[in-house]
Amino acid sequence: MNPQLNEIDEIPQVAKEFIRSSPDYILPRGIPYLGMGSSYFAPLAFVYMGIDIMPHLASEYHYYLHGKGLSDQAVILSQSGESSESLWCTGYFEEFTGITNNSNSNLARHPRSQKTILLHAGDEKFSSSKTYVNTLLALFRGFGFSTEKAVMLLEGKIAEYRELGKKLADEIYRKITAERIHGIYITGSGPNIATAMEASLILSETTKLCFTGMPMAQYDHGPKETSAGSIVIQILSQGASRGRSLELAEKISRAGAHVITVEEKDMEEYLSVIGNIVPFNYLAAYLAEKLEITDTFAIGGKITRV
Repeated sequence: MNPQLNEIDEIPQVAKEFIRSSPDYILPRGIPYLGMGSSYFAPLAFVYMGIDIMPHLASEYHYYLHGKGLSDQAVILSQSGESSESLWCTGYFEEFTGITNNSNSNLARHPRSQKTILLHAGDEKFSSSKTYVNTLLALFRGFGFSTEKAVMLLEGKIAEYRELGKKLADEIYRKITAERIHGIYITGSGPNIATAMEASLILSETTKLCFTGMPMAQYDHGPKETSAGSIVIQILSQGASRGRSLELAEKISRAGAHVITVEEKDMEEYLSVIGNIVPFNYLAAYLAEKLEITDTFAIGGKITRV
């Protein structure tokens, strides 16, 4: 059995564990939320839900923004609690709230941490799957959203997500082995911009192919000119940009793009970030299997230490 698939299968279980085990808390607004990779994308989703926070890449905050008098406090996210850039930022604030999966990490034990929110996602050896969903849940809880129904729906649809991921892997594998594909894009709108960027991260590191995640409207502002000979995976939702997304799909299909759509129709747009990412986790695992790639982290480790 593929251990990466087993890990993804555990997403509903650990999501329920987070809801059951995590106490109530309130996350601050109007301050920086700092992280890298998946820990940056998760808070980015909430900006497009109207939440007043300032997501920054921890690296760029460290190199360019610290000392600018932006805030005395922050929320620092690191699923491992050991990412170098996130730890660099701990010294720039009087106090911070840490969000991590590791209670024994340097982030969780830092003397300036006034609160640590644990993700309760268990062990994770492959690309972020359980930890990403639980990071979303941690943010939803801290901003006062209820996610119990969405998690119940997630549990009921996990087999469907797995089958969709396998189907997408078959479809993409057929295309890339049958013809020259020069680009693979994943696009989303609103909160699902974060989904598109997270999906491109996990697919790139797992399959060793280059996936590019971006906002749908940004794709419309230039990259659509690369349509011929490309694959475009559109993440759809029942939101304001849906009509434009469908019109764009028709346009780029006529121009030679192979367009695939992914949509969680049973969740409201803001909650769809919980479900929409899961088929991409399965897609990454199944496509890597087809490509006979067995080492997710061939160049660096799962934890980035600089």
